[in-house]
Amino acid sequence: MIRSKQQKNHSPSTESGFTIIESLMAMLVATILMIAIAPVLALSVATRVQAKRVEVASLAAKSYLDGVRSGTIDAPPIRETLLKDIAAPSGSSLNCNNQEYCNTNLYCIDGDGDNRCTHTSLKDMVVQAAGYHPDVTEADNKKQAEKGYLLGIRVYRADAFTSDTQEFLKGIDSEGTAASFAGGTGLNKKVPPLVKMTTEIAAEGEEPTSFTDLCQRIAGDDAAAKDRCNQ
Repeated sequence: MIRSKQQKNHSPSTESGFTIIESLMAMLVATILMIAIAPVLALSVATRVQAKRVEVASLAAKSYLDGVRSGTIDAPPIRETLLKDIAAPSGSSLNCNNQEYCNTNLYCIDGDGDNRCTHTSLKDMVVQAAGYHPDVTEADNKKQAEKGYLLGIRVYRADAFTSDTQEFLKGIDSEGTAASFAGGTGLNKKVPPLVKMTTEIAAEGEEPTSFTDLCQRIAGDDAAAKDRCNQ
């Protein structure tokens, strides 16, 4: 007699895998998270780029300042006008040689190794310099520089010197310094100077800079402060 074996009933598996809807929901959640994180990542990268650009501009300013103090770079025009009263340079195509003046007060600092500054470069820096003395008596700028003066410096990005840069033409950003923080004017505008500084260049020769001369140069256009210098 043949006996039939009773087959065991296997219960269906509870692990049925992801459905299409569940996969789509997971992708949607991941997309929302990426969208939320993207601005933070972009801001972080932009801040690092701008901070590096400000660092390069600071080195350019220091290089120019050291050159003027050592005499390897000619002094900029010395006038009875402070840097804050001098307009930003006009926006125009830029093409000048490295470590030379493009005009009377714009100096080229090459950053990409082609020995010139052009408005298409992202690494070149342009220094706008101005000398101030309350009493300019010499027609020869070199002789006037020997008496000491207050040196004002602004450092601009070379790629800001384009013919369609209206901010330069208006001069509205002559005093606004680009912030290293990208949330400010650092990356929104490339026209404002990256670095701005003033420093005293001491007199040369037999007549050193007197305290009165130094005080008057620092006082600038403040008449009351100048009067106190003479007391």
